[in-house]
Amino acid sequence: MIPRLIGRKRQIITMQEGLGNTIWTFCYFVVLFGLSLYGLHRYVIVYLFLKNRKNPPKPLAQFTELPFVTVQLPIFNELYVVERLLKSVAELEYPKDRLQVQVLDDSTDETTAIAAARVVELKALGLDIELIHRTDRTGFKAGALENGLKSCKGEFILILDADFVPTSDMVLKTIHYFTDPVVGMIQTRWGHLNRTYSILTRVQAMFLDGHLLLEQTARSRSGRFFNFNGTAGLWRRSCIADAGGWQHDTLTEDLDLSYRAQLKGWKFVFMADLVTPAELPVDMNGFKSQQHRWTKGSIQTCMKLLPSVWRAELPLLIKLEATAHLTSNYAYLLLFFLCILLHPSAGGGTHSFWRTFLVDIPIFVSASLPAAVFYICTQRELHPKTWIRDLLLLPALIGLGIGLAINNSRAVIEAMLGHQSEFTRTPKYGIHSTSQSWKRSQYSPLKSMLPFVEFGFAAYFSYFLFFAICQQQWLSIPFLMLFAGGFGYVALCSIAQWFPQLRNPWRAAEAPLPL
Repeated sequence: MIPRLIGRKRQIITMQEGLGNTIWTFCYFVVLFGLSLYGLHRYVIVYLFLKNRKNPPKPLAQFTELPFVTVQLPIFNELYVVERLLKSVAELEYPKDRLQVQVLDDSTDETTAIAAARVVELKALGLDIELIHRTDRTGFKAGALENGLKSCKGEFILILDADFVPTSDMVLKTIHYFTDPVVGMIQTRWGHLNRTYSILTRVQAMFLDGHLLLEQTARSRSGRFFNFNGTAGLWRRSCIADAGGWQHDTLTEDLDLSYRAQLKGWKFVFMADLVTPAELPVDMNGFKSQQHRWTKGSIQTCMKLLPSVWRAELPLLIKLEATAHLTSNYAYLLLFFLCILLHPSAGGGTHSFWRTFLVDIPIFVSASLPAAVFYICTQRELHPKTWIRDLLLLPALIGLGIGLAINNSRAVIEAMLGHQSEFTRTPKYGIHSTSQSWKRSQYSPLKSMLPFVEFGFAAYFSYFLFFAICQQQWLSIPFLMLFAGGFGYVALCSIAQWFPQLRNPWRAAEAPLPL
């Protein structure tokens, strides 16, 4: 009797283990299939870029009389960069009698006083400039831009965030594209003032260059939908109005308005060769906050507008590309699930072979390889003489992307659940030199429990790495190092920022922040 019960219990345990393995296998391959689709989309972008990179846009004609342009500068607590912004705008080479500048200030600190003093000086020099200060941040940046339209004089509007430094000829090089009456927006490519400041800024620059060069060029020159990047671009005022104006029900008002305008039939122009420099976040928490906002906003926009895209009378290829574009940040959720599904359960021998065949190789082919090809193409195009050296940072780039999985997955889930949150600004410190430090900034970093979760994942994958070494699963080791290193780096940098003495431990120079 007892042996029969023991046998029955073993049979049940075996069945449960079999069911568990079946569920794990199904979930794993669903996640891998999703990541493979996004990996395939990267190859499509590279193909479209290479096919169209030598076909730059050209203006239809030239204005015989330059039109009136309004420059809108939405700012919120930009103590360290507002003066630099106003100085660069004052140097724009455009007739002063055809130019208006609006400082759209929602600040709650001394930024307002600094901006107001500078506005008085510039007005005395003949610049048509005004400071519009709101004490109610309704709508955040979108609300400020919409409020500025009430007193806007120009038919064309240049929008610049506080950390951007436009070239003096920016307006003159872009305005003539509006001679085509169906062009509603012109976007310039972002540059990076502090690209070489740290490993973090170097990797961020590579991240952004992939989007700002490959994706925007590929989409714009192949007739697909692409988006205004929120700054460093010009809008036709009637296009904004026709598309329904600035709306603030998402955190990416730029992406939202872009799709609504293109659904109305407006065309956009991306100028890859015209660079508008900007400052990259130099601190991990600021970078994560920016990524959270962009990710959450893109999913909110996806949920809001993707049904309209599929109802519109558009070619199938445009609908498919728009779907891939709007849903792209779901890849972070898939990456998070992949982190959960990976576990050190495979042994040596035959199990090691099957683990390599079913886990390591598919992850490399579906996720790592497309990212590598994507960023290799980007760096080779932008830096033909140094791109090989730049690619030494490719493991750091992939590791940082993995380390952001929890932060950005949370953003995706919040958007899916309809959780509303404020537009959290990304702190900028006027950093443009490696001799400068942001340690003494008065803007405190955000604190949360998230870095401790990231530390937990780093510890888990470190154990996974140790297990792989013990089981001689050599092909697993590079992947596990990326997972353990990515989560560990993001967590360590996030927590270190909470302690002023640790914010910049590798720099001896402590130059004061520029004011």
